[in-house]
Amino acid sequence: MSQKRTDKDMLVKGIKHIGYTIALMFLAPGVIYQAFKNQGHPLYWPVLILGFIIAIGAIAMAFYSLKIIMDSLFGKKNKN
Repeated sequence: MSQKRTDKDMLVKGIKHIGYTIALMFLAPGVIYQAFKNQGHPLYWPVLILGFIIAIGAIAMAFYSLKIIMDSLFGKKNKN
């Protein structure tokens, strides 16, 4: 039984992605809040849509970041 070691480079990459994810998680509600605060402004809809796109991006990036970290800890499964 061989024990696989943690891929440190991949782990650092995953932690960096977690940092970007946290930034997006704070940015998205702020953008959405600003859109709702300025409902009479002509750019209301584009800003609101941008906020939702950032929020969806934060969720997707969170899953991707966790996948990178899990791959670094447990190794990728080879299909061979």
